[in-house]
Amino acid sequence: MTQVLEPSIARTVPPPTAIPPAVALQGTLVELIELALQGKQAHWNVEGPFFKPVHEQLDAFVGQYRDWYDEVAERLTAIGEAADGRTETVAATADLDRLPAGPLADRDVVEAFDERVALVARRVADRAAAIEGDLASQDLLIGIIQGLDKQRWMLRAQRS
Repeated sequence: MTQVLEPSIARTVPPPTAIPPAVALQGTLVELIELALQGKQAHWNVEGPFFKPVHEQLDAFVGQYRDWYDEVAERLTAIGEAADGRTETVAATADLDRLPAGPLADRDVVEAFDERVALVARRVADRAAAIEGDLASQDLLIGIIQGLDKQRWMLRAQRS
């Protein structure tokens, strides 16, 4: 049975603090770049009985991250801001757990990416909700959230 929040409870949840679209987009840009880099690292080093499907799935995910971060960077430029995807910026600001070096067990990779994708999806959702006055940037982030949610569904299906 689905539980519905009482209206009085729902009103006590504070709205997110508004942030400029450029801040929301830049934060998303660096996290998507980091996901792509970690996805390739895992793609090259995954091993185990489910090597092939995980290896191929990671390649597909990395392709999506690259498409999304390109759209985010182009949106930043469209609103008059410079996109910053430099390695030092990504390393300093993309606050995601690092993957260990060396071979990675297929099940560990699935679990690690489920956690990372969930974290990034939550952060992007928070950013999208906090944007005021830029529906195009908000819409772009909502589309990314939908894609990340689909990836989580695919990852969770493998963890059962």
